[in-house]
Amino acid sequence: MTHAAFFVLTALADEPRHGYGILREVEELSEGSVQLRVGTLYGVLDRLVKDELIALDREEVQQGRLRRYYRLTDSGERALTAEAERMAAGAQAAARRIALGRRLRPGKGPGPVGLAGGGAT
Repeated sequence: MTHAAFFVLTALADEPRHGYGILREVEELSEGSVQLRVGTLYGVLDRLVKDELIALDREEVQQGRLRRYYRLTDSGERALTAEAERMAAGAQAAARRIALGRRLRPGKGPGPVGLAGGGAT
């Protein structure tokens, strides 16, 4: 699952949203690390609809413009849950490895993460 798809699914986890609402929510949830352009967003949405992870919830006309609202499907919720669990397990593994590295380098202090020697995978 791409980073963008993960945050789009996350944005839809609590309620249906339209495109612009999804863009704002993704930026907020990712703390600015994912800033989707409109064309990219609709490519992600099309793929998620095709994969049946999201579905069109409804369409509304607002100020003369059509807004499509998308919602998370049951399959989408399962996929999002699995990805969140996978990411959490990966973060825990990284934290354990960082702590081990610090214990194995006495007197050197924690140092910058990623710059110390060792077998990164």
